[in-house]
Amino acid sequence: MHRVFLGLGSNIGDKHHNLSLAISELTQTPGITLLNTSSLYKSAPWGYKEQDWFLNGVVEISTTLSPQELLHAVKDIESSMGREPGPQWGPRLIDIDILLYNQEIIQTPELTIPHPFVTERLFVLIPLLELDPDLRHPQTNAPLKYSLQKLDQQGKIVPWSE
Repeated sequence: MHRVFLGLGSNIGDKHHNLSLAISELTQTPGITLLNTSSLYKSAPWGYKEQDWFLNGVVEISTTLSPQELLHAVKDIESSMGREPGPQWGPRLIDIDILLYNQEIIQTPELTIPHPFVTERLFVLIPLLELDPDLRHPQTNAPLKYSLQKLDQQGKIVPWSE
């Protein structure tokens, strides 16, 4: 079994429903067991700024799937939910990113693990560290909490409540 963290985000339609449905789809995928779910956070758009705020969270799963199989599974979930191609960092009905896969470093044309922006995004680091405050970056072995301390959080992320 492999310990994996997935980042989820949505900023189109009923964002909470979109994230809940994605998590439900993950739990119904053979080879995936949901271990833990972070709180949800509203976050300012990253990269492409002219869009609605996102609702984000992180889930911890255990899986028998290889990194490539997991990538195809999450892309299938995104597609089945209605995600359509769009601009990089643009509006998304659902986005599921593989953040960490064990402590492995994977670099293929299709997949980069750890996620290349894991240390730069508040909407990833805050819920990720909520699930495991002792996580370390696989490439540097530095505690991820140090990356969080370097980022400006002012007005960019807030806890979400219904």
